Amino acid sequence: MSRIYKPRRILAIGDIHGCSVAFDTLMRAVKLQPHDRIITLGDYVDRGPDSKGVIDRLIELHDRGQLVALRGNHEMMMLRAKSLGWNAWYHWQASGGEETLASYCRPGDRGGINCIPEEHWHFLEKICRDWWETRSHFFVHASVYPNLPLQQQPERMLFWQQFNNPAPHCSGKTMVCGHTTQKNGRPINIGHAICIDTWVCGQGWLTCLDVASGRIWQANQQGEKQTAWIHEFEMPYSHLGFRFQVHRG
Repeated sequence: MSRIYKPRRILAIGDIHGCSVAFDTLMRAVKLQPHDRIITLGDYVDRGPDSKGVIDRLIELHDRGQLVALRGNHEMMMLRAKSLGWNAWYHWQASGGEETLASYCRPGDRGGINCIPEEHWHFLEKICRDWWETRSHFFVHASVYPNLPLQQQPERMLFWQQFNNPAPHCSGKTMVCGHTTQKNGRPINIGHAICIDTWVCGQGWLTCLDVASGRIWQANQQGEKQTAWIHEFEMPYSHLGFRFQVHRG
């Protein structure tokens, strides 16, 4: 009897920000299969209560060969806090790093950044990538210049640029990104670009997109879940600024 072939799903997940309850709920909802590949779009740490737990889960998925992990601006701040001194440390702490350290250090522990295991630093420095692409889509944390190839994109675009009516990319591929937080909990879909940071560390959801089928799963820190389809969020990209509230991720 011949085997039934199941095509690999490419599952993109938006900014997790230490929300391991939502992440675990989301993983159960998507019913992850051995042939699936997960693309996480960065911002695993800061703001939420369990950055350590999130990194532990991602390392396990990577060791199983199922994860492509991108860096976000919060990982960049965390890495700079380790290497660049007090100013970088203060910037990270003011942006959610305090919650990250609390997930690593026991109460009363003054170890600070030394509480973070070397395995986690290795993951952030060596395993995480700046971008990733398939034949039809590319994945970044924040955004890109439309006329530059991915390998030429500057850091300020890849990690910091807001989703502000981006033009189609010269590759002709669809961009999938996070970073620009949608406080209404709804993804943005303007056809050639999709943003799935839906404010899980606030009162929103953690979003997973199956890029081939367009199916969406969402989960929150209360363990609730819901599903939708990305076409339900379609809108003309020229009208973007009139429909969504955003703030810097």
